[in-house]
Amino acid sequence: MSDLPAILLAAGGSTRMRGADKLLEEVNGVPLLRRQAARLCAATRGTVIVTLPPAPHPRDAALDGLDVKIVRVADPSLGMNASLSAGVVALPDARAALVALADMPDLEMADFARVLAAVDDSATRIWRACTENGAPGHPIAFHRDLWPALRALTGDTGGRAVVQAHAHVTRMIPLPGTRARTDLDTPEAWAAWRAT
Repeated sequence: MSDLPAILLAAGGSTRMRGADKLLEEVNGVPLLRRQAARLCAATRGTVIVTLPPAPHPRDAALDGLDVKIVRVADPSLGMNASLSAGVVALPDARAALVALADMPDLEMADFARVLAAVDDSATRIWRACTENGAPGHPIAFHRDLWPALRALTGDTGGRAVVQAHAHVTRMIPLPGTRARTDLDTPEAWAAWRAT
């Protein structure tokens, strides 16, 4: 099992759900946020950081009893990079850290573990999950050398600029099917996913 830390980005406003909270949608009776946080905790002995909106928030209860470090994002409306930056600032000393999105219900504990296990001491600086056909997705592990660049990001790009700038030192990690790209942002997406 890895001892690398992980960040679960969960501070977004769920704005495309038309009033519902996608991270509190239940999957087999468990809120998605709790399900994915628990899977990360099972994949690593390292610190699992969960970024959340300011307290109090309905998502707080979904994490009760889990061994996670909650980091509050003062203004999540500034975009995903506000959440990413807050999580990176809170990281403990480590050679790399995994960044995961909380709205990807197909990701299993083994998927997180596979990307974490790929982190090595080569010249690679990004280890990125992809579909079995090679389409890039999530989660993504970043070498500590890139943490300052991640902290400096603004907007809603989710680290895209850092990923693009380091494509030459990125290793792709295939996951089964399309797990690495399945995210659910709308009621329609949830309905279609549940139907399958």
